[in-house]
Amino acid sequence: MRTERLTVNVLEVDGRSGPPVLFVHGNVSSSLFWQQTMLALPDRYRPLALDLRGFGDTDQAPVDATRGLRDFADDVAALVQALDLAPVHLVGWSMGGGVVEQYLLDRPEQVASLILVNPVSPYGFGGTRGLDGELISPDGAGSGGGAANPDFVSRLADGDRGEDSPLSPRQVLLAHYVKPPLVPDLIDVYVESMLSTVVGDDNYPGTGKTSDIWPGFAPGDRGVLNTMAPTHLRLDGLSEVDPKPPVLWIRGAEDVIVSDTSLYDLAYLGSIGAIPGWPGIESCPPQPMVGQTRAVLDRYAAAGGRYQEMVLTEAAHSPHLDQPEEFLAALVSHLDG
Repeated sequence: MRTERLTVNVLEVDGRSGPPVLFVHGNVSSSLFWQQTMLALPDRYRPLALDLRGFGDTDQAPVDATRGLRDFADDVAALVQALDLAPVHLVGWSMGGGVVEQYLLDRPEQVASLILVNPVSPYGFGGTRGLDGELISPDGAGSGGGAANPDFVSRLADGDRGEDSPLSPRQVLLAHYVKPPLVPDLIDVYVESMLSTVVGDDNYPGTGKTSDIWPGFAPGDRGVLNTMAPTHLRLDGLSEVDPKPPVLWIRGAEDVIVSDTSLYDLAYLGSIGAIPGWPGIESCPPQPMVGQTRAVLDRYAAAGGRYQEMVLTEAAHSPHLDQPEEFLAALVSHLDG
């Protein structure tokens, strides 16, 4: 689909009409992760999913991280305009949760409702303390492009489809995207989806720079991971939007990616001895990612909005794959309501 910003790949179920539900994927994935949810959605809804820039079959456009997640959110808005979808129900998973929150901040009148699926913290990924997202250091040390594991990035760039390393895309999916020992029926499709990620300084993971603060690096200004650095991303203004559409927040209790004890938070890894040189909990505490999201949504509710938090106890980072029936029931109940 050509839009005013770029050419976007769109997945849609043929012959559906009714209120549009637009699914936005997370990092290192694509619209293909939403296929089964879209097909299972009742016929009275029109499900669509897009590939964000640099993922799937959408244009390999560069990402300006100084705008936070706005490059992605503006791309979504351009698609909504091109297809005349507003008001639209927006479903955002992981990084996509931050994308749809940014959309709500910028265009609240276009949003029918918001569904957040294990969303990134409103204060980004790494480098903050406390429920209000205070920066641990002014340069955002410990977040951004430098936080990516170089072995995983190399395997992603090389198109590794194997299972010989815990850092192969397949094994990362099985260990962290879903709750072990689940092996999704479409795992080969999902691995291909991950491998569609454009690797480089302008896309994934992005640039970085050195820092005098542990762990020795800070975010750069280009690429995907830097869009979620706390120096570039602040989504805590949701309480000020008008109108305030209803929000459903679904998360997996076993998530190890977006968590108050995230295995991708270098401060948490330092606290358990997995990374040497950690300066201690006073100066570099783990990021309370889930707590930060709840605090922002509590303020949204206090200002006249409403949200529901649903925790699926047997799900990890991808509750739509771990517990598809429970996830679908919650989604449809929200849409119908």
